[in-house]
Amino acid sequence: MAAGGKAGRPAKKKGPSKGAGGQRRRGLEGKGATPPAEMRHWYKDKARAERVAREDRGGARRAPVRAKRSDDAPEYIGGRNPVLEALQAGVPASALYVAHRVDNDDRVRDSIKVAADRGIALMEVTRDKLDRLTEGAVHQGVALQIPAYDYAHPEELVDLARDAAEIPLIVALDGVTDPRNLGAIARSATAFGAHGLLVPSRRSAGVTGGAWKTSAGTLANLRVARAANLTAALREYREDGLFVIGLDGAGDVEIGDVDLLTEPLVVVIGSEGKGLSRLVREQCDAVARIPMRAAAESLNAGVAAGVTLYEVARHRRR
Repeated sequence: MAAGGKAGRPAKKKGPSKGAGGQRRRGLEGKGATPPAEMRHWYKDKARAERVAREDRGGARRAPVRAKRSDDAPEYIGGRNPVLEALQAGVPASALYVAHRVDNDDRVRDSIKVAADRGIALMEVTRDKLDRLTEGAVHQGVALQIPAYDYAHPEELVDLARDAAEIPLIVALDGVTDPRNLGAIARSATAFGAHGLLVPSRRSAGVTGGAWKTSAGTLANLRVARAANLTAALREYREDGLFVIGLDGAGDVEIGDVDLLTEPLVVVIGSEGKGLSRLVREQCDAVARIPMRAAAESLNAGVAAGVTLYEVARHRRR
């Protein structure tokens, strides 16, 4: 007989206390294994994991939804070279934003100096704020705020040419929706003596931060007009004595063989994919193409504009 025990009576098994009703057992039912981290609601990368899973299943990746920018909202140029080029070109600007503890290289120092000389406000901000201002574009720690662009009236472009006693040369964009193409076309237009750009007010690229950036500051010296109806604006140009040449891959004649290049001229650049719209084509005195090898089906709108404007300038120099 063991000390302190009762002879012949087995020890009691420990179990649920009286009246527990098996709650402890039922409380464990249905719990299953511990869920992986990505399934927990507090997991910081849950959204990323769900996005990756959607893409693995072949689902399309959604672009971030951005609020529509109002016409009078300021624009931002990001990047050290573009900001410095814009400041040196005299682009109208209201503030220069510089990130805290930015690497202070020559471009940053020169940008700050030019901004100070021009009386442009200098703002030191976080990189997060720069990300928001530039809508996620690469800014390298600096961004330039510029006011909303003040578009000209289409007639003003002709007046600019006549005031300079020059033969009018205007570039119109039909269906060009990428601001970078507008900026590239502005560079070519400035280089080859055009008096301005004409863009439709709807379904077309405008003078945005991306256009300013690609133009390398040339938009500061080239007027851009906007028309509510591009077809009607082209018709009015024709009534004013200008000829309209459309640029299209299926054009009737090569651009170098058009006999109107030395006349008062509007060159219409169509979109890379669709070319000229039907109504715009009907307003053209000629539809020309750029000769190229069959391996290249088409040219980017900015490149096509550069080639065409060079050809116009070459004919006019004769």
